[in-house]
Amino acid sequence: MSASALLNSNPNLTRRSFALLGASTLASLSLAYLTGCSSTGSSSSSTSSDPCETTFFAFDTVITLSAYCEQSVLDQAQERCTYFENIFSRTIEGSDISKINSAKGQPVTVAEETADIILKSLEYSKETDGLFDISIGAASTLWDFNEGIKPSDKKLKEAIKHIDYKNIAVDGTTVTLADPKAKLDLGGIAKGYIADDLAELFKEAGCESACLNLGGNVYVLGTKPDGSNWKVGVYDPNSDGSENVIASCEAASKSIVTSGLYERNFTKDGVMYYHILDPKTGYPAKTDLLASSIYSEKSIDGDAYATTLFLLGRDKALEFLKSHPDIQGLVVNSKDKVSTTDNSPFEVL
Repeated sequence: MSASALLNSNPNLTRRSFALLGASTLASLSLAYLTGCSSTGSSSSSTSSDPCETTFFAFDTVITLSAYCEQSVLDQAQERCTYFENIFSRTIEGSDISKINSAKGQPVTVAEETADIILKSLEYSKETDGLFDISIGAASTLWDFNEGIKPSDKKLKEAIKHIDYKNIAVDGTTVTLADPKAKLDLGGIAKGYIADDLAELFKEAGCESACLNLGGNVYVLGTKPDGSNWKVGVYDPNSDGSENVIASCEAASKSIVTSGLYERNFTKDGVMYYHILDPKTGYPAKTDLLASSIYSEKSIDGDAYATTLFLLGRDKALEFLKSHPDIQGLVVNSKDKVSTTDNSPFEVL
């Protein structure tokens, strides 16, 4: 099944981004090679016209990795994804995050990667004055966007008392929550962190050309084999699941990440609720944006900043981007008005 077919079979799983062209439409735009290796195919090395590809399910989404390298490298990457899911997931019993959330404020020893991603998350929290906050778990654990479950106002009012990144302490590989009722949720940053990790894995294996799509967190390694840049598209958030493209960009060794209000949502009593929550209220953020995209060197920046832009709203988002010349961005409002930064790599279509 193609990546686009997988998307259409369960839209709540893979609407993590309209930048999903990284594996589906991106393939049709610039990678007409999807007949290459797969996880069940030959393990021989790929040629310039035959990349290896593997598609699997992890992090509640569909992952597609395509690379000009030995199939064994993709197998290692898939194993690495399984490892990260087993330590970063808040819903897998025995994961590092699950242990922290159930420790009632007691210190928990975690993997080096878990300590590292939490420390990096705290940097984004400090920079955004808590707008990005992985302790949103106190509220996010009450919602179920797959089953359409909305918590009561009373429960959310209590939950937001326990959202504060300042309660998170990391000492080496020991993590402690000063508030026993606090909970962590790495959903807003984990895939960016993992994409960067996988990019390093491919580089160390000698791979010079790859497209990594973690459910919409797209990272393209190097250029295409012919030396040209990859082309990544951004879906129109108003296209109701169809593959209409609102913008595109060329990229080499870059990350493109998009956050949008229809990534995971449900409607109850005529009101649509989506998964990007405001740490101050525990409810879906009130914003004039439908989508926000980040073009950056590191995917972890893209993950954290795309969420931040969305929460800020259009005007403040553009101000934020102007103060961060190391990243570029694009935002889309409900009328499909697209706004970008100066010298943006995004071409509005």
